[in-house]
Amino acid sequence: MMSRIQIDHYSDVLCIWAYASQVRVDELIADFGDRVSVRFHFFPVFGDVPGKMAKSWDHRGGLAAYGKHVLSVAEKFEHIRVNENVWLENTPQSSVPAHLFLAAAQLLEEAGQLTAGAMQRYMCALRRAFFVDIRDISRRETLIAVAEAENLPVAALLAAVDDGRAHALISRNHHQAIEQGINSSPTLIFNEGRQKLSGNVGYRIIEANIRELLENPAGQLSWC
Repeated sequence: MMSRIQIDHYSDVLCIWAYASQVRVDELIADFGDRVSVRFHFFPVFGDVPGKMAKSWDHRGGLAAYGKHVLSVAEKFEHIRVNENVWLENTPQSSVPAHLFLAAAQLLEEAGQLTAGAMQRYMCALRRAFFVDIRDISRRETLIAVAEAENLPVAALLAAVDDGRAHALISRNHHQAIEQGINSSPTLIFNEGRQKLSGNVGYRIIEANIRELLENPAGQLSWC
């Protein structure tokens, strides 16, 4: 009987690369089913949007230039849509509010209060809200509206945010990302931290790593 592989997926909800690569995670789950377990973690690559843009993009044209960069990335992928005014209209100040609501959804799902996969669907809906509908997903009213559209229990989400549980999970994710040396979104971690795939990694590479781990006896290092 094959063992189940734990995959830790780290990303920022505002990251174009994570948005584009979500289809690979979906395919991974579809192909391997219950032989893999994907756990999503969020860390703040875009925790301070004004500061990040000032540091990395002011000398290159600011938000307008960054928006064009995001559009150029999106053009490489036929399966995603990105609004031509992304990052120019309704610019979010931080990804942290969205991460908090996603953490709340994750906690509710783990407690059995949400159906399996509800948090992932909410995550994808928030990314579409930002990249396609250019809505400001750093605003609470937007996060609530998207949750309502996904038929999530808003009162329970707000309780998990307001009582600090979601903050604790986000803090834990952040510390784990630092400990594991994660600085790219998205990043996949598996084999108990021995293997790391960061950035725009093709599906066949991810698949090969997973198959190698599934075929190796427990406790042995993969040759990948």
